[in-house]
Amino acid sequence: MTAIDTVGDSHARRMDRMYRTQRHFYDLTRKYYLFGRDTMIHGLDVPASGSVLEVGCGTGRNLAMIGKHFPKAQLFGLDISAEMLISAEAKLRKAGFHQTVLRVADATDFTPSEFGQTGFDRIVISYALSMIPDWEKAIDAAIAALNPGGSLHIADFGQQERLPGLFRRGLQAWLTRFHVTPRDALVSVLKDKAARAGHSVEFRPLGRGYAWLFVYRRPS
Repeated sequence: MTAIDTVGDSHARRMDRMYRTQRHFYDLTRKYYLFGRDTMIHGLDVPASGSVLEVGCGTGRNLAMIGKHFPKAQLFGLDISAEMLISAEAKLRKAGFHQTVLRVADATDFTPSEFGQTGFDRIVISYALSMIPDWEKAIDAAIAALNPGGSLHIADFGQQERLPGLFRRGLQAWLTRFHVTPRDALVSVLKDKAARAGHSVEFRPLGRGYAWLFVYRRPS
């Protein structure tokens, strides 16, 4: 596994400050409210020896699970936090995924060539768009990095549209404390991008809108 130097901007520094300590217990706490991640992973349908990139891979939890479900997949991950990638490298090494390629990079400004690739068969963004200030640009970068026939898989907070208002307001106030902003325009933005590019997108809400899942497909 290899990693490059950290991205030198304010968002990267903020994420490093946040996760310098949190990375040690991140997975234990997040498993209770980051719904839909496993559902997303089970639906990846990675082709034999296909490449999978996770944007905002954090501690490597998802990449390790992807590797277990699709043992022949080539695994790649990027995160803006060098601190998180310390945990990711350790977790993936312990799980036996020694060939995983990790990079410290900005989700809004990366290319497959940074990983020695021309594109990826599957790209995963799990609960990261709600923390990326320029989240639409991150989507554009991911779409541009897809191989023909590839797909972008997104799981993130929805708008809790079918949950009680008190719960919704309380959750969103709590998320704000951690620089998390559920993207209310995510459905329309993805559908618009797909329509303009001649691609397709599937949308599935979970838990009465607690979480939103998307599969964005680029034709062969």
